[in-house]
Amino acid sequence: MAEMKATYHGTGRRKTSVARVRLVPGTGVMTVNKKPAVEFFGRQALVTFAETPLKVTETSERFDVIAQIHGGGVSGQAGALRHGIARALLEASDEYRGELKRAGYLRRDPRMVERKKYGLKKARKKPQFSKR
Repeated sequence: MAEMKATYHGTGRRKTSVARVRLVPGTGVMTVNKKPAVEFFGRQALVTFAETPLKVTETSERFDVIAQIHGGGVSGQAGALRHGIARALLEASDEYRGELKRAGYLRRDPRMVERKKYGLKKARKKPQFSKR
């Protein structure tokens, strides 16, 4: 693997969250908004979910992840981080494309919250029907 430059960038999105990710050669430390990832997310499960592209490509010990995330909630932010890491890995080497594509990490999750409609209480919930 010929690695030319030191940092790789990727932008990940999920719901209303956007993650700007930098991969730097290192020991596998993940920093989100200048905090350790576990401290930022508050749950180990979300950190594990976000670092799955590194596990699939077996590069979790080779890169440090530095991310800036804004918008949405913690679950959406973890999804955005996963998407951003996958895109940055693709920039690092094209050899990872097959593994990442098979796992489905290169595709942005298109599901969004449906908007509220007028005359309804929520997107689909109707007001209670009254006969009289």
